[in-house]
Amino acid sequence: MKGVVPWLVVDPADVPVEPIRRFLSDFLARDNSPGSVRSYAYGLLRWWRWLQAVEVEWDQATSAETRDLVLWLGQAAKIRQSERTESAETAGTVNPITRKQYLDDHYKPRTVRHSNAVVRSFYEFWIDLGEGPLVNPVPRGRGRDRRPNQHHNPLEPFRSEGRIRYNPKVPKRRPREMPEDRWKDLFAALRSNRDRAIVSAAVSSGARAAELLGVRSADLGWGDQLIRVVRKGTQAEQWLPASPEAFVWLRLYLAELGRPLEPGEPVWQTLRRRDRGNGLARQPMNYEALRAVFRRINALLGTNWSMHDLRHTAAIRMSRDERLSMRDVQAILGHAHLSTTADIYLVEDEAEVIRRVHQHLAHRESQPPAPAPAAVGYDDQDLAVLFGGGLR
Repeated sequence: MKGVVPWLVVDPADVPVEPIRRFLSDFLARDNSPGSVRSYAYGLLRWWRWLQAVEVEWDQATSAETRDLVLWLGQAAKIRQSERTESAETAGTVNPITRKQYLDDHYKPRTVRHSNAVVRSFYEFWIDLGEGPLVNPVPRGRGRDRRPNQHHNPLEPFRSEGRIRYNPKVPKRRPREMPEDRWKDLFAALRSNRDRAIVSAAVSSGARAAELLGVRSADLGWGDQLIRVVRKGTQAEQWLPASPEAFVWLRLYLAELGRPLEPGEPVWQTLRRRDRGNGLARQPMNYEALRAVFRRINALLGTNWSMHDLRHTAAIRMSRDERLSMRDVQAILGHAHLSTTADIYLVEDEAEVIRRVHQHLAHRESQPPAPAPAAVGYDDQDLAVLFGGGLR
């Protein structure tokens, strides 16, 4: 089983922790992706270390341990494998060009909420088996129904099952659109046709980075200018339209490879050849290599753009096009619910809002002051006849 589950939590003796191993095996068997298994393994590793620190056995944990972990995560700094060098001065600050905040060394509310969800799922598995604690140590908030939507009105939408008691609130974030001039600067800073091709495909199709990196040679529809991706959540295949410019750069990049790709061969490959035991050859491009491309660009431009900003940019451009409906945008982005697309991308352009407010303030400044009212005992009409107009 150790070779089946791609990620495991091991003890100091390099032996897999049995309760976590059994949970991850079941989690993988429920058709979850290896990336999700990795995410859950790291969340349970944090929980296991916390239980060791407070000297509590895993099957004796209570809501007090969950509460204390949430409090600790709220004020603790992340343990880094290496110290910050160039990013030490910018950590936690806002980039003046992109207006995006740099990451700092503290745990974000989304990380805490994910940790609670992972631990709750782990104990639900053991409670269902009858081998864990009787009560889940990650409880839901008080005052909620024991069965979700048990008194649901069919005329009203379904509500969520209930918020986990110790989940911190997550501030709503605006989508990060890249202005046209900033997009031109970023594109001009790219050094290879491969990078130009994958960036052009991302900003025109709205695909996620992982979805684009998984594209094979057979997934390119040259005649219709389509790219087939495997969706992150559903694992469903979907053809996405890309711009003619993206296919031009893609053709130039593939010509540089010097040979035609096999149908099942990854499209995106490293520019340098490496020897992995079979001689020098190009390797499939992974997410770290793509991040390295953006690190070089950001160092050159003084920005902190990411690949996901291109997805936001594509989504906002499409949502503001009157020829496309929100259903069209939802289908391209791969959202399960239309409300997700509308809530995120039906927003006003911040720069346009600021421009209109400046016009409003300038208009108020240019207006003449209102005439002062006449003193007691005088008639406004008589004064208007006498002075040839209204009072000033």
